[in-house]
Amino acid sequence: MGAAVGQKKGGRGRHRPVSDINVTPMVDVMLVLLVIFMVTAPLMTAGVQVDLPKTEAAPIKGDDTPLSVTVDAHGDVWIQETKVTMEELVPKMQAITAQKPETRIFIRGDKTIDYGRVMEVMGTLGAAGFAKVALVTEVKSGETGPAKPAKKGAR
Repeated sequence: MGAAVGQKKGGRGRHRPVSDINVTPMVDVMLVLLVIFMVTAPLMTAGVQVDLPKTEAAPIKGDDTPLSVTVDAHGDVWIQETKVTMEELVPKMQAITAQKPETRIFIRGDKTIDYGRVMEVMGTLGAAGFAKVALVTEVKSGETGPAKPAKKGAR
């Protein structure tokens, strides 16, 4: 007639499903991933190794990410991390910047390389119609940034 002692109506026992979510394991995994990305992110931006000259010029501020053209200690030219010849430089740069012709281009030249080689690269890009070309130097405190453009009439 009635329910047995210790049982509730409806046939269910004393155990109810738990609706709480334990977030501690998820937080642990997220913290491990955060540490991994914090350690590996600086390693991914290394690019081509060059010994930049030091200067006291202030870095140029900009909104977009510039393209990097590097002249290494052997005189080889690189677009980002891809080695190119001088004949391939302009066509590849035009192909890369076809969607965005106002892309800033930073030229990084090793301080041991002949100044004429760096100027050859800069002149080639300027003659091809790239207007936003800057030289990159290393700030004396160790930061890397583009050199401040010279003012007209300055000596």
